[in-house]
Amino acid sequence: MGWAAVTVLTISCFTANTVLVHTDDQGEKKLRYLMEPPVYAEVSAPRGGNATLPCVLQSKPPHYRIKWVKLQPNHQGVENIVLITNGHAQKNYGALGPRASLRGAHPLDASLRITNVELDDNGSYRCELINGIEDEQVEITLSVQGVVFPYQSRHGRYKFTFPQAKAACTEQDAILATFKQLYKAWTDGLDWCNAGWLSDGTVHYPILVSRPACGGDLLPGIRSYGPRHKTKDHFDTFCFTSATSGSVFFLSGPLNFAEAERACRGDGGELALVGQLFAAWHFQGLDRCDGGWLRDGSVRFPITAPRGRCGGLPEPGVRSFGYPSKTLRLYGAYCYR
Repeated sequence: MGWAAVTVLTISCFTANTVLVHTDDQGEKKLRYLMEPPVYAEVSAPRGGNATLPCVLQSKPPHYRIKWVKLQPNHQGVENIVLITNGHAQKNYGALGPRASLRGAHPLDASLRITNVELDDNGSYRCELINGIEDEQVEITLSVQGVVFPYQSRHGRYKFTFPQAKAACTEQDAILATFKQLYKAWTDGLDWCNAGWLSDGTVHYPILVSRPACGGDLLPGIRSYGPRHKTKDHFDTFCFTSATSGSVFFLSGPLNFAEAERACRGDGGELALVGQLFAAWHFQGLDRCDGGWLRDGSVRFPITAPRGRCGGLPEPGVRSFGYPSKTLRLYGAYCYR
């Protein structure tokens, strides 16, 4: 990593409400129709759950529309509208639209309800009151509960372009992590010496314990390479996944890769994806001191209670044996159904 300039980011992340406001005769700025969310500026939900993003009117203008938009940082072009309503009827838009509706708990309630939350629903949303002249808006963040995991190509370290990193996460039941998600993972204990792509095209790696091989004597923090060329530069990747609707279970070996595939199918499942194993470890407390094949050809095992002879590390985590030869009959299988 010595060839690149590295920036250490140790700033804290926070969520801010953004409002467009009416100015009265004294120059004091205030919302006239919308209430700024006093408490729930950030709403959290697991994948598959439901979430309500609050937006409440103080009063109704004679004629108005409410428009909900999912914000896309650095996006150029048409905004990502979720729904528009005039208070009597609503029209839904885009991939999120069919799962979105107004809660309508009372006549002044314009809160957005999202059912069956998906990974890509994570992010900031804007509730806009459109009144011709005095438009107002508030922003709310939906934070999907999940876990960040580093992922490396079976061909070795630093093999992914940005599009390849995005595809690799998708193949493992995950999406590219955001900086905020990586930051939270770092505060929760993630220490990883390989740089990886994030969803905004920047490259980072989280360090809790400074050491010569990982940036030298720089302070602990999120080390940053900044924005990189998305098709010419190659790194690992940081993926983000959440709770699953199924479960992961272990079948004892010894099995080679093909035998592991057949064994999982025989039990009504299939070899688990890396994201599914991390979700089972993080959300269901899966703890197993046996290496098992996964669908990408890697061998891993999840540890929630560190102990001797189970990876030799003092922290919980998903340990990896890398990508051994698929002909080896040494391991069990982690299956998903």
